[in-house]
Amino acid sequence: MPSFCRHNRLIQNCPICAREQAVEMRPIVSPGGQTTRPQRAGASTGAGSATQPASVRRSGSARSGARSAHGVTVRRMARGVDDGFQSGLVPGLRSSADAERLAAELAFAATRLARLAADPPGLYAEVADPARDIEERTWLAFLIAYFGPLEGEAPFAGIEQVRTDWSAAELPRLEDVSTGPRTAHDPARGARTLEAYRAWAQRAGSQAAAFGGEAAWMPERRFARVFERLALPGLHRGARFELLASLGRLGVYDLRAASLSLGGNDGVTVAAKRVFGIGDTMLLERRAADLATACDLPLEALDAGLFNWERGARAQLGMDPDDEPDASVLAAVESALGL
Repeated sequence: MPSFCRHNRLIQNCPICAREQAVEMRPIVSPGGQTTRPQRAGASTGAGSATQPASVRRSGSARSGARSAHGVTVRRMARGVDDGFQSGLVPGLRSSADAERLAAELAFAATRLARLAADPPGLYAEVADPARDIEERTWLAFLIAYFGPLEGEAPFAGIEQVRTDWSAAELPRLEDVSTGPRTAHDPARGARTLEAYRAWAQRAGSQAAAFGGEAAWMPERRFARVFERLALPGLHRGARFELLASLGRLGVYDLRAASLSLGGNDGVTVAAKRVFGIGDTMLLERRAADLATACDLPLEALDAGLFNWERGARAQLGMDPDDEPDASVLAAVESALGL
């Protein structure tokens, strides 16, 4: 009987699954009777490919950062050398260098979450302080996630410069505000995202009511519902996820992620597609959960871990510049990946 793959194709007709399972692909017969072999996923057609117009080859439109006539940016993702690495947890990776870098970023992200829960640095300590007003703590957590910690010795300097009190109903002054590598702030939008957030909280009666939701909700359901409701203009997926993950780790609200809430062209989603070798969101979420379980990591760690892996350089995200992954956590992730 014919065998179908996860893409609902015959295995020998699927360039992805044929490569994964070492199955010879079925030849293609053209209307003129000529038989050709289809190239597998990731194979290069070469600079002189007959299917590529000469004008395109001369223009170098496939280069990283090239822009097409319709204004679409095409990026070539940096990949390590294919050295035969394979792991069922990360089927999209063929390079042990890529896998080692992923392990380091996942371990760093998990170490960061543990630090937030046990000994939060900088402004995170104010958010975690139960003696402070919960509305002020929540507002400060939002500003940290929205503007993003800076890189370097003073990661919260930019936020300190513009922060305001929730009770004062005064928005931060945005002229020349310094933002971190994961910021959601777009100067072209001005204060519209901040205004939308305050209006969102006021409709619920307070920030505490908006983030707390129903008392009967489990932490995972609360995370998912609030994440969905926080889809405000200018507040991208990364900022929403980081806000809820940090509020949960800092003990402000009972929040815990049951999924990465992947979708669109978000950097974490792009990284997940590369790592897990598939584009279907449901399968991406399943493979992310499997990876977190196998590595004994909180699922939230995959968010910052994939962000830094895709970025190609570690953003400290509020941690000290010399902070490194916990050695035991790193060893557990490397072992799970077979490194």
